[in-house]
Amino acid sequence: MARQRQKGGRGRAPEPVAAPVGGGRAELVPDRDRPRGWTLLLDGAPQSHVDLDDPAYLDFEYQRRLGHIADLAAPSGRPVHAVHLGGGAFTLARYIAATRPRSTQQVIEVDTELIRFVREELPLDRSWRIRVRGDDARAGLRKVPDGWADLIIADVFDGARTPAHLGSTEFAGEVRRALRPGGLYAANVADGPPLAYLRARIATTGTVFPELCLIADPAVLRGRRFGNAVLLASDLPLPVAELTRRAAGDPHPARVEHGRALADFTGGAVPVTDATAVASPAPPPDAFH
Repeated sequence: MARQRQKGGRGRAPEPVAAPVGGGRAELVPDRDRPRGWTLLLDGAPQSHVDLDDPAYLDFEYQRRLGHIADLAAPSGRPVHAVHLGGGAFTLARYIAATRPRSTQQVIEVDTELIRFVREELPLDRSWRIRVRGDDARAGLRKVPDGWADLIIADVFDGARTPAHLGSTEFAGEVRRALRPGGLYAANVADGPPLAYLRARIATTGTVFPELCLIADPAVLRGRRFGNAVLLASDLPLPVAELTRRAAGDPHPARVEHGRALADFTGGAVPVTDATAVASPAPPPDAFH
């Protein structure tokens, strides 16, 4: 796999490194404010941020929200079983390894060339119990034993869109099968006005999980811009009050919708099956500027 790298001289800041991968062109761009911080881009779209010196640091808004969920998946510091659908730069797997030592994690990423690129440029600590598998997210999830996971995080994009087969009732049923009772399922959902895809994902997930909440920037929820929302689901009551407190205290505060407010937001959205599911919408050209 050919790489393009501009090496800095002695004492100079690191320079970007890029390589072709299965999903297009991957690039790692150094964070000028953090000596060993890097942002992963795929075809120019930001995917992940990693600080090799501080894996507990989460830079992206949606990843901070997923981090809050990981913090609440079990009592503080207790190891968990976590499944990550979509690899990126393994940001959340690194976070859980740092904040919950001895956790056992599986990362399922279809792009094996991206896996090699990230592992070579941003190595995982060998003491972390993280297994990375090259597989389709849904096919890989089928291999997870019943009730094994405390936490399943879905952050899967083909380019800048989530594939259709990861947004159906059948997929949600597979997630619930792999979760222990009371386990948490968190999905990163990207959408923009009129938010039809996001509403359909909520309705679809609600056919399988009785407890739902949504964490997002108020501007995204009002349909003012394209952005990320984190959908959280479980078969037992969710830690809504604590999530609300944490989301409100973030550098970019988010709102948590739950109960009647979430039902009102979802409106008359219809759940989708494998036969009717579609991929998430493509972001507008200026979404990442």
